[in-house]
Amino acid sequence: MSFFDEDNKVQDKVGMPVENEHESFVEQIKKRKREGIEIPLKENTQGKRNSTYLEYVKLIHNALPELDFDEVDLSTSFLGKSFSAPLIIDSMTGGTDEAFLINKRLGQIAEKYGIGMGLGSQRAGLKSEKLVESYSIAREVAPNAFLIANIGGAQLSEGLSTPDIMKIIKMIDADALAIHLNPLQELIQPEGEPRFKGILNKIAKLANDIEIPIIVKEVGSGISADVAIRLKSSGIQSINIAGSGGTSWAGIEKIRADRQNDDIKSRLGELFWDWGIPTALSILLVSKSVKMPIIASGGLRNGLEIAKCLILGSDLCAMAFPFLRRASESEEELENFTKSILAEIKSTMFLLGAGNIKSLKNTRYILTDKLASVLGNYE
Repeated sequence: MSFFDEDNKVQDKVGMPVENEHESFVEQIKKRKREGIEIPLKENTQGKRNSTYLEYVKLIHNALPELDFDEVDLSTSFLGKSFSAPLIIDSMTGGTDEAFLINKRLGQIAEKYGIGMGLGSQRAGLKSEKLVESYSIAREVAPNAFLIANIGGAQLSEGLSTPDIMKIIKMIDADALAIHLNPLQELIQPEGEPRFKGILNKIAKLANDIEIPIIVKEVGSGISADVAIRLKSSGIQSINIAGSGGTSWAGIEKIRADRQNDDIKSRLGELFWDWGIPTALSILLVSKSVKMPIIASGGLRNGLEIAKCLILGSDLCAMAFPFLRRASESEEELENFTKSILAEIKSTMFLLGAGNIKSLKNTRYILTDKLASVLGNYE
């Protein structure tokens, strides 16, 4: 049972009477963070007419794998760190009590299975010390896991300072920093800040100012070849393409706009619900354009799709909604899901005769239908 069910709802332990403008702003952030968890769990916010295009990637069965299943090795390295499997729990949440419980459970899974974990946008932790724990709990329960701090590109563009960013990094003793680019979400969000002028220069300056690696990520609309080339020139270390075909943040913000009777934002959300570059296409475009570590995410739902993304050119894969759903249900559901995903990756590798991730990435594949056609038009 989800903790958003009426008979099992988490109460806000930091809820207090609003006494001033700052507290009102903090309450607004908490409400938005809570809705960012609740809406995708209770409403259908997946892509309507689009897909990841991974269905157009066909893998070739190997009837002579020449290895035992138990010999298949999922371990890999990324940005100088060792991973037990090529998987990251993607950036999701923080800044509210529901997020505290979710991040605690996700952190425990990351630690136990040797995978990475990203935190949701940490601006809320800068605005209120009371909200820091909803992020820092991840490091508390995952002392050895690869954790990724998270800030918004819009906030960086608006002047988020390096000292504040260092606070965000220190909040979880982060191994890397993600800068999320979400122009579509900011455009639709009722409280959005669609201001990205000068963002590339800000990213380049930050890459020069901090010591840990920077990962620039989308949130569901994908990265194009041109954007990847520009990002690489800024000095960042990795790109998370976060393509379309999964959860639609335009859809989530449309629902929020409906609740606030914001007709214009609602109509924009409906219009751009499926906007973006499909995940498989984005991986191919970016991997062919830049030589740097790539994370694939956006609508991944099983280990077979993860294997396809690695074969197409990514180095790690990230999943958000599937982990969010299980983490909101119970520790047991989350544990079972994680074991299933790892078993699915390993099984796909066995059926391809790939004994390790390097071998998997060298596996041949066939592109069909829409993906082959669209990629041909780009080339």
